[in-house]
Amino acid sequence: MESSEQMATLSQVMEKISQRGITREFRMNDSGEMKFENSGKNYLPSDLSILKTYRFEGDSSPDDNAVLYIVKDTDGNLGMIIDSYGADSNYSGEDFDAFLRDIPVHESDEFNL
Repeated sequence: MESSEQMATLSQVMEKISQRGITREFRMNDSGEMKFENSGKNYLPSDLSILKTYRFEGDSSPDDNAVLYIVKDTDGNLGMIIDSYGADSNYSGEDFDAFLRDIPVHESDEFNL
């Protein structure tokens, strides 16, 4: 998760990756289970690989930050994980952060936008 690409906004990156067919999201539910959108499958960090990391900083406050990860599962499905933190955090607790830290990173130039 060390390298990152910067674009003006999260929505611009989401638009670009949706043009490449990446429209579904991996999300952690309230029970701490990571699931792929419209799927019942539970994922372990070892079931996923981070292919690209994009970091965004809010204009008005340094607390309004987000990170978008392009992720691939062991079945070859591509999706994204969005981690908004600061004032608009989308996950609370340490389960999500620990899960993210344990996902292997295999940066791919394929997703340089």
